[in-house]
Amino acid sequence: MPTITLAPDIIQVQLPLPFALRSVNCYLLRDPDGWTIIDAGLHTPDGEAAWRSAFDKLDIKPRDIRRIVLTHFHPDHYGMAGWLQSISDAPVLISPRDAEQTREVWEIPEGSPDPTLAHFDSHGVPTELTGTIVGVVESLREATLPHPELSLIAAGEQIAMGGRAFTAIHAPGHSDGQLIFFAEKDSLMLCGDHVLMKITPHIGWWPNSEPNPLGRYMDSIQSLEPLPVRLALSGHRQQIDDWAGRLRELREHHEERLEAMEEAVGESATAYEVATRVFPVERYTPHEIRFAVAETIAHLELLVVRGSMRRAEGEVIRYLQSM
Repeated sequence: MPTITLAPDIIQVQLPLPFALRSVNCYLLRDPDGWTIIDAGLHTPDGEAAWRSAFDKLDIKPRDIRRIVLTHFHPDHYGMAGWLQSISDAPVLISPRDAEQTREVWEIPEGSPDPTLAHFDSHGVPTELTGTIVGVVESLREATLPHPELSLIAAGEQIAMGGRAFTAIHAPGHSDGQLIFFAEKDSLMLCGDHVLMKITPHIGWWPNSEPNPLGRYMDSIQSLEPLPVRLALSGHRQQIDDWAGRLRELREHHEERLEAMEEAVGESATAYEVATRVFPVERYTPHEIRFAVAETIAHLELLVVRGSMRRAEGEVIRYLQSM
C-alpha cells in the first residue's frame, strides 16, 4: 500500500481492509526523537505487511516509534495497536470513553452473551440475519488481537507530534469518545472519521452507544465549522481542503436523511423495516446491513428527541408518527 507525504513530516500510510471501504488512512508524524503513529489499521496479515513495507521504505525501526495515538476505538483504527505496541513498546493513547468501549466491545469474556444479538433483535432484525451479524462482529473482534495496554488522553490536552502542537478535541457521533487533533498554528486537522470526503461518516446507535449519537454529531460539526482549518487529514478517502463547506454538506445530508426516515416510517415501523425502505439492503453484505440498521436507529432516535416521532417500547421497538 502506498505512503504519501501530505505535509512536512506527515506521511499517510494506506492500509488494506477486507470490506467495502478497502483501505484506512493511518499517519506517521516525524519528530527529531522518533515517530508518532496516528491510528493502527485492522489486524490482518496484509495489514502487518503494509506496516512493515512502510517502515522499510522510511527506514523506521520499531524502537523509533515513540507513541501510537488512536482517534477512536473502531477496529480499522484500533485493531493493530496491540501488535504495533508489541514490536515497539510504545504507549497507545486513546480517549477515556473509547478506552471503555474497547473493553465493552472487543474484550467480551468467552461464553458471555454478545449484546449485538439483543440490540438487533429488539429493532426487528430477522433472527437468522442477527446471528450472521453477530458472526461478523466476532470476526472483527479477532482482528483486534492482541489488545494493547492503553494510556489515556483527554479532550483539551496538547500533544507535540510532527513538529507541531496539536490540541485534542472531543468529536462525538461516529464513536462516543472520538478525538480529533488540531494544530492551530498550521491550520491542520487530523480528523479521524469525523469528517470524510465523498462518503459520510457512519453515525449509528449500537448496544453500548451513549444516547442520541446523531444529535451529538450534528452539534459537534456545527461547533467545529468556524475553526480555521486549511487542511484536514481523515481516516478514509482523500484530504479535505474546504473544511467549512464539507461540514455544511454533512449537515445537509443528515437533514435530508432524517426526512427520508420520517417518511419511511409511515404510521408505524421497526428500525429494520425503515432501513429496508431507505437503503438497498438486498444488495448489502451482513456487514453493511448492520451499519444500515444502526444508522437508521440513530436517525429515528434524533426524530424522537426532536418530537416528530415517538418510540413504542415492547419486545420489538416500533417508531410511530407523533400525534
